Formats: sequence, C-alpha cells, structure tokens
Amino acid sequence: MSKQDTHFFNVFSMVIGILVVVAILLFALARSVASHTQVEQVYLEKDYVKSVEEHLRPLAQVAVAGQDNSALAIVEKGADQGGGAAAAPADGDAAFQQVCAACHGAGIAGAPKAGDRAAWGPRVAKGKDVLYQHAIQGFNGSGGFMPAKGGRADLSDDVVRQAVDHMLELVK
Repeated sequence: MSKQDTHFFNVFSMVIGILVVVAILLFALARSVASHTQVEQVYLEKDYVKSVEEHLRPLAQVAVAGQDNSALAIVEKGADQGGGAAAAPADGDAAFQQVCAACHGAGIAGAPKAGDRAAWGPRVAKGKDVLYQHAIQGFNGSGGFMPAKGGRADLSDDVVRQAVDHMLELVK
C-alpha cells in the first residue's frame, strides 16, 4: 500500500468516526428534548389517559353476597359511547343503507351491485325464496360470499326480506 493510500484511509476513517459521533450526539439531543416535551403532553391528553385507564381496568369484577354490589351493575353501552354497533334498522330501506350497501354498493366479495340488472338477472331467475334464504342464512358460491344477514345477526328475518325486496326494486 502506498503512502497516499494510507493517508486516504486514515482521513476517511477519521471522517467516518466523526460522523458517527455527531449522529450519536444528535440522537441523544433529540431524545433529551423529546423527553421534556412529549411525555408531559401525553399525560395531559385526556383521550390518552382515558384509554390507559380502560386498558388497565380489570376484565371482571366479583359480586360478593351480603355486600354492596351496586357499583357492579351492568350498564349497556350505546353506539354513541363506543360500546357496540348501531341499533338494528327498522325497515328494509334502512337495512340496505346501513348494512347491505357496504358490499352491494361497490360489488365487494362478488356481491352484485345494487341496480345492476345483468348481475342480478341469474339470481332473480332462481326466485325470491332462494334470495331470501341466501340473505338470511348466508351463501358461499362460485360467484362470491354472502354472510348470513349481511353479518348483522341482530337483524330480523322480516327486515332482511324487506332489504332484499328493496334491492330487487332497484333492478326493475
């Protein structure tokens, strides 16, 4: 190795070493600044604190006979409280908007799009009873997948039939 190569190697190694030291110092400075700003903001943020409290809450509580167990009363959470799905639709039009349109609006999972006569033709030819059965009980065929009641087990069979009728009206 020549003297020039040795000199270049030494200078290059020193530059790399300096860059590594500078990167470590910048990282340490960023961590230090972040620890003084981010941690305080996280603990002051109400949603974060509420989320942590919910995650730390025990999964179950035990009622003891002869003691005041009023704090253990079961409270149903509504959709507005983040406790579950929206209330079941009352009629077929509402069921279509809330449930069916998710797949039948865009043709997801092989679902025929609402209003598409060509896609609905072979299905309509099988008769309403078959359509009702597939909508209520679910169907897994070569053309796609239909979950029972559109995945909403809380729907009544009558509302599902009304929703099927609504979709059939759209293809007439």
